[in-house]
Amino acid sequence: MKFSYSVSAVSALKNSFRRQNILRPFRTRRYDAGDRVCYEVRSVFPENKASAELEIEKFVGGGFAGQVYKAKLLDISPQTKPLPDLEKGRSYALKIFIPPTGFSRWFRNVVYFLAFQGPFSLQVNPVAVRAAALWQKLLRRGAQVKLGDENHIVNILGTFIDKNMGSCGEISEWINGRLWRLEADDNLDDRKRGDLTTSSGHPGSPEYRAKKDFMIRLVRLMHDMGAVELARQYEWWTCKSQPNALKRISSDPDPKRGFVAVDFRAGLALLPFLPMCPVDIKLILKGIGRGSLVQFDRGNIDKLKTFVQNNKEAFFSMDGIVEECEKTDKAYRNSLPDIPHHHVKLIFHSKLRASIRRSILRSWVIRNCLDENKMERLSRNLFLFFVYYILGMIPFLGSSLRRVWGRMDYRRHAFKLLSSMSYFRRAFRAHILESLIRWHRAGRITESRALKISRSPACALAHYPLSILPAGLHWFLTDFSYTRKVLDNIFARPLRLYFKAREREKWLLSMVSQGEESGMLNPKEADHIRKQLKEPFIQKYLKSLAVHICTVPVTQIVSVFVALVYVRLHPELSWQQASLHAGIILGLFQVTPISPGSLVRGLYVSFLVLKEKNFKDYNIAFFLSFFKYIGYLAFPIQMAYRYPDLARFMAGHWATGAVHIVPVFGERGALLEHAVFDLFYNYPLTIRRRLRQRKKKREDVKSRIWHMPFCILGGACVLGLVNFIYTQLKGNTPGFGQIWWAAIWIPVFVSAAVTRWSGGMRLPHRLAAGTICGACIGIFSAALHVLWPTILGQTPGLPLLSGEVLGPAATAALWRTFLFALMAFPAALKTEIRPLSEKSK
Repeated sequence: MKFSYSVSAVSALKNSFRRQNILRPFRTRRYDAGDRVCYEVRSVFPENKASAELEIEKFVGGGFAGQVYKAKLLDISPQTKPLPDLEKGRSYALKIFIPPTGFSRWFRNVVYFLAFQGPFSLQVNPVAVRAAALWQKLLRRGAQVKLGDENHIVNILGTFIDKNMGSCGEISEWINGRLWRLEADDNLDDRKRGDLTTSSGHPGSPEYRAKKDFMIRLVRLMHDMGAVELARQYEWWTCKSQPNALKRISSDPDPKRGFVAVDFRAGLALLPFLPMCPVDIKLILKGIGRGSLVQFDRGNIDKLKTFVQNNKEAFFSMDGIVEECEKTDKAYRNSLPDIPHHHVKLIFHSKLRASIRRSILRSWVIRNCLDENKMERLSRNLFLFFVYYILGMIPFLGSSLRRVWGRMDYRRHAFKLLSSMSYFRRAFRAHILESLIRWHRAGRITESRALKISRSPACALAHYPLSILPAGLHWFLTDFSYTRKVLDNIFARPLRLYFKAREREKWLLSMVSQGEESGMLNPKEADHIRKQLKEPFIQKYLKSLAVHICTVPVTQIVSVFVALVYVRLHPELSWQQASLHAGIILGLFQVTPISPGSLVRGLYVSFLVLKEKNFKDYNIAFFLSFFKYIGYLAFPIQMAYRYPDLARFMAGHWATGAVHIVPVFGERGALLEHAVFDLFYNYPLTIRRRLRQRKKKREDVKSRIWHMPFCILGGACVLGLVNFIYTQLKGNTPGFGQIWWAAIWIPVFVSAAVTRWSGGMRLPHRLAAGTICGACIGIFSAALHVLWPTILGQTPGLPLLSGEVLGPAATAALWRTFLFALMAFPAALKTEIRPLSEKSK
């Protein structure tokens, strides 16, 4: 059940807030479509001012750096000269440097304070925003020199202060673009070799390759121009930088054109003890080498000057911008305590301390903690300044106490709360209304429930304890209709999908619509899939998908049942021991490659193959269905041959859907999304290509089986050698628990050798041969374990064929044969699906 956000409900709740007639203003955390905002906009270079009115068209998204909107410019009135590129009636991108969620704002501010000992500058310091805008203007012109077109970097047009939210912001050109398209590619081997632009006879994933190449060249440009720390925004192996570069829709279908960098404002500072992604470790070490213990957006002005000097012609029309950037950047750096960079200057330079104090005072005004009169008083009284500063550090109450001291309307509001019960009730109701808006935006309560609670605010008290839970769980626990639909989707819907063709078609059409909205499908591909809906193979595959969905809870149910039976059969275990053993059982069921659910899926596909006497249409699904996790995508991958667009979309839709719950790295368009798509869709296609190449290569080679006894004998000798060495070192016969770390590798290498040297033998026979040889090693291991003491004379007088010998030998042979065969099969499979060397091709 998809959550439906209602702008009209939020508007109604805001109107209810205004009717309460409380003295403090409404706390604006986000705008909605249709809201109008007025700003004093300052152009970047040359600096001019204008009053602008904009209408919010849509909320695009938000992160640690801030929130982004698409807005239409309704009116603009320049104070002196017209602002370039700002035209009435056009749409622009607004970025306001305050995150839409409380946790993101808190975490960002804490990390920034640890780095620079001050508030987040982009939010509260107009000088910092202007310095960043000047750097972006220069980088844009640098892109014309190094990348061939300045449109590879988004054009920033102005900066402003949003007094409603208490934050600075910027206005940029609106890019009609998209994130990358998840492309089918059956040759991941070339991509791993680092060939970004071409592939040996197979240019797979051209857009992926082109985007990676673009971002690498962009990072190189930023380093050349001195924006070293800012280049982190586009470092590929941060694993979260990919959404910062879009592809213009107008450039389609050419996969190599139209890339544009749109985000040059970092959200999180980089601390030496808090790397947040793989490449951060390298960046931290390089930063320490430059003398930067913490990193955010500091640039090298000298390198910038050198670059501009070497490319005078390109920067001819921007005369004076480098000097302006240097001056503004210096003022920005001197507005923060920044102990790692200023260190002793904070003690001896009174002008630096005064600059920091003025900046902090101005930040309080921008954040709506102070009015202008109070700011003037605090600027003249150092003691009151420090008292006010420390007051804000009180947990939970600091921000409220600052506002009560610093603003007249909040002081009146506080006095009324304490002196009037009717005003207290209205203020309480107003607070509830603000919470309802926040909960509705977060997907915690529906439109109807939010409006219902607003009429009886006391009902909201029951929601406050649940507001710390994830939004979906909060909704599930407080809305019975949603609870019923979730349970219906889990238990009843798969059965309807299996028995009712109309349900299957409706299910697929809803997924196609979602894919079209998210950009995973273009309109042409979506229409093509809709036209294929009635084809018999589509219906057959959709029915099989329904069976796969039915098997989702099988493994969990079986694992819980086994854990309960185990605990019931062992009453001697304490509560702590029983919990530990049950947890281990549940964990083992989750990590085993073949599970009860995957066995059910595999048996169902086997039943279809036997029933229809048709292996060709199930050849991929037959093998993949037996494996956990990847088996869910067996039929989307199987469809790749007949219906490539549908197969690519369904694999991408399911495989990436689960990724988006991962914080930060699971963002749509980030590297993890593409990696999961590759793993579940492109990697099986790559394996199929490798198998076909090997089959073609072996067509003229005879099958070979004579090497198998020698491989088994070799493995047995190695196993005997391990036993002998252990006996010589320890003086007693080893149990499997003492030599397991060496013994389990023997069937792996034997199975790989058998498979590799089998000549032209067919794939199923090669896998069976490797597995059988591994099982034979297991039998020999059991025999050796039981007979070794007799061979060494440690059990004199005990006949080899007695019950005391054969009983343990049979038991050991049973489980060791299973274990060694289990190790041998993946080894044989891995040997067959490994990449082919260039010589082998």
